[in-house]
Amino acid sequence: MRRSRPQSAYLCAMNIHIFASVDALAHAAADRIESAISGSPDLTLGLAGGSTPRVVHQTVARRAIDWTHVTAWMTDERWVPPTHVDSNQLMARTTLTEATGVHLLAPDTTAKDPAASATAFEDALIEHDVGRGRPAAAMLGMGDDGHTASLFPGTRALTTRNRSYVDNWVPAHDAWRLTATFEMLARMDRIWFLVAGAAKAEVVAQIADGASFPASQVTASEDVEWLLDADAASML
Repeated sequence: MRRSRPQSAYLCAMNIHIFASVDALAHAAADRIESAISGSPDLTLGLAGGSTPRVVHQTVARRAIDWTHVTAWMTDERWVPPTHVDSNQLMARTTLTEATGVHLLAPDTTAKDPAASATAFEDALIEHDVGRGRPAAAMLGMGDDGHTASLFPGTRALTTRNRSYVDNWVPAHDAWRLTATFEMLARMDRIWFLVAGAAKAEVVAQIADGASFPASQVTASEDVEWLLDADAASML
């Protein structure tokens, strides 16, 4: 039986949608993407890594959508070769861009170092007007530590200012990551958090109670929606 709990002001302010399964969540996310592209054919669409975005990619790729003028871009990337099994862009290419032909912008992880790659990718985002006038939406996931994109708790990128995309050392993973900043994400018109699984439930509940995690600090110019499966929402 789900425990009852008072509805905090923060929870009431969150735009939460709960779905019975990951598949139902994916279809709802695909509906939002299809509607956004229909209304703005030159949409810029931020993509996330992870298992739930993978299902969303596969779902929306089966839709009859005109992707001709859409520009997709990676909201974060691991510092691994683009053909590495852990590469977010590899997942995006195999689940979405190869099926739809959508133009994908991704960091060059063969550059000399993460800082150079982040700077070059920042320039590419500017060149394609991502977050600079074109209609913009982004999908984000959330880890069970409350991170989103590669904005991990306690890392330098959380306090970076006047940058759109940065390199970020993550001690918990002993690895470099590349990530959009809070400032970049705030330029999106809409952001959709895609959160599934019981492992995320405690952090979702803490955020709903007003706790501060990187994911809870994300804003957008119009709306931030939280799309949760039943397991992720089980402690609300």
